[in-house]
Amino acid sequence: MVEDVVDAILNARYLVALTGAGVSAESGIPTFRGKDGLWNKYRPEELANPEAFARDPEKVWRWYAWRMEKVFSAEPNRAHYAFAELEGMGVLKTLITQNVDDLHERAGSKNVLHLHGSLRSVRCTKCGYTFEVNEPPKIPPLPTCERCSSLLRPGVVWFGETLPPDILERAFHEVEVADTIIVAGTSAVVQPAASLPLIVKRRGGVIVEINPTETPLSEVADFTIRGKAGEVMGQIAEEVKKALF
Repeated sequence: MVEDVVDAILNARYLVALTGAGVSAESGIPTFRGKDGLWNKYRPEELANPEAFARDPEKVWRWYAWRMEKVFSAEPNRAHYAFAELEGMGVLKTLITQNVDDLHERAGSKNVLHLHGSLRSVRCTKCGYTFEVNEPPKIPPLPTCERCSSLLRPGVVWFGETLPPDILERAFHEVEVADTIIVAGTSAVVQPAASLPLIVKRRGGVIVEINPTETPLSEVADFTIRGKAGEVMGQIAEEVKKALF
């Protein structure tokens, strides 16, 4: 199956990728779904929406500070490096991710679209001032804006919020011109990300799914490889490199 996927990648005119939490799980970052997912331990409505933040910002910030600590101390795994290698070889054009970590960038990927924002980003709730951080805030006190002294919030997209319009527009453009898409480590249930591979498929393109378990995308994928993204993508990147060089 890996050989068939490598052939599909080598024959692609425009290859893009979509990654989800399963890719970063191999770096020790908890996923949201699955048997050990975060939503089995926490209630989304208590932590990841604007109303929860307005009701108890300290509780929400404590949780996000914990998540930021996990992400900032994590290291990219073989999957992250494999995607970066494919981009470096000129094979992968754009990587679209649902993840809010920066492990793809730290592995070397350049053209990354973050659909759901980033834990490296913090934004003012009043003036909109946005900046990057290298360490989680110490809670308490609640972090405030250096420009207007208003409350800061994590730079991620919460339930009930719209995705960044510019990022979403670019993501749709990429899948509209792509003829092949690799979908790795995503449950394929969160919209609008879950619809992106289907756009490639409707245009006659090829879907390559890499996931340890079956997803709603599995029945329409052209190639499905059951396995961890690190192992599978590592093999794919090595075989593509051999074929090209």
